[in-house]
Amino acid sequence: MSQTDFQKNSKIFNLLFEGISEGIIVVDDSQHVVEVNSATEVMFGYNKGELINKHLDVLIPKDYRSNHHKHVDKFIDNSEKRQMGHGRNIYGLKKNGEIFPVEAGLNPFQFEGERYVMSLISDITQRKTQQQEIEELNRDLEQKIDKRTEELKLTIQELQHSNSKLESEVYKRKQAESKTKKALQKEIELNELKTKFLSLVSHEFKTPLSGILTSSTLASKYTQTEQQDKRERHLSTIKNKVHYLTGILYDFLSIERLESGKVTYKFEEFSLITLVNEVIYNANVTLKDGQEILYPQNLQDISLRQDKHVLELVLSNLLNNAIKYSPEDTSIYFEVDTTEANLIKFRIKDEGIGIPQQDQKHIFERYFRAENALNNQGTGIGLNIAKVHLENLKGSICFESIEGKGTTFYIEIPKVHE
Repeated sequence: MSQTDFQKNSKIFNLLFEGISEGIIVVDDSQHVVEVNSATEVMFGYNKGELINKHLDVLIPKDYRSNHHKHVDKFIDNSEKRQMGHGRNIYGLKKNGEIFPVEAGLNPFQFEGERYVMSLISDITQRKTQQQEIEELNRDLEQKIDKRTEELKLTIQELQHSNSKLESEVYKRKQAESKTKKALQKEIELNELKTKFLSLVSHEFKTPLSGILTSSTLASKYTQTEQQDKRERHLSTIKNKVHYLTGILYDFLSIERLESGKVTYKFEEFSLITLVNEVIYNANVTLKDGQEILYPQNLQDISLRQDKHVLELVLSNLLNNAIKYSPEDTSIYFEVDTTEANLIKFRIKDEGIGIPQQDQKHIFERYFRAENALNNQGTGIGLNIAKVHLENLKGSICFESIEGKGTTFYIEIPKVHE
């Protein structure tokens, strides 16, 4: 059957070929092209119909032609479907001389007594490039692993050299492994904290800044004397938002100092009554409608020697939390116990939403927020900072809480820091 006869009788093949994105080539048993689809012509850089009647060699690089003839002849004789080039690389040759990697599937068939082979061709240049990049990355990773392994071997050799007894050697090796694991875990946690931090900053700064912008815009519109109360209301909103943002910034600064070990404490003598009055005064600014803080009015004044600023920060944080997580028209209790000789105790109790039982074990973890507090503004770092500071000052903090009924925090700290 002639080339022309095949083409005249293969309209159905042309219809199917053009609907396939991969290249399709049909050759006769002498390996001359009898049909191709447009995807093949584009892939190899030929014009429409230009490949018809050409020998398949025009699409095969010169160095691969002799072996290719043998494989195709053997394939035609066996007449079995298979993947061409399995286990080795095969390449195509474009009209402009460019060689590129391909993947080919061979399918024999007979048409009106003549034998043909249909090949499904895919350009795998991108896949090969990606594989090469992956291989390079793997080699780089293997080199790094080898380097780390060599460093570990040197470390072990140093341990073996410095320890004459087997027990001591094993102990120090375990210590080294433990430090490596802790360092890796710390790095993982640090990356997680960074992600949480960026999300937190975006969320916590956006709402107050929007409130400040809105209030400042509205306040500027009230220019009449009789509108002073409206101006004061918006100015109060701005003041509260700025106070909140200042607190967040100070918390972030405290975290950085605590992490880097740069925190220093300034120990000085100060009056207990002065401390309490300042803490209560600052907290009153954030009270909701109908809320009140009940604190001892006739407190016996004593002299403390601690870091006044840090102690004020801790107490203010707990009072602000009590206010924030309590509804309107409720009371917050602030109590002080000075009866013990060397300790001063504070108790801060609210009638707020409380802490769910399942969340209580995590409440001092950095960036953690209880499930029922997610709709309130907050960074989740205040309690963590308070706990770390108190422990550094030889103090302690604990709490009791019932969800829906309120929370009580207990603080103990030496009256005089030794």
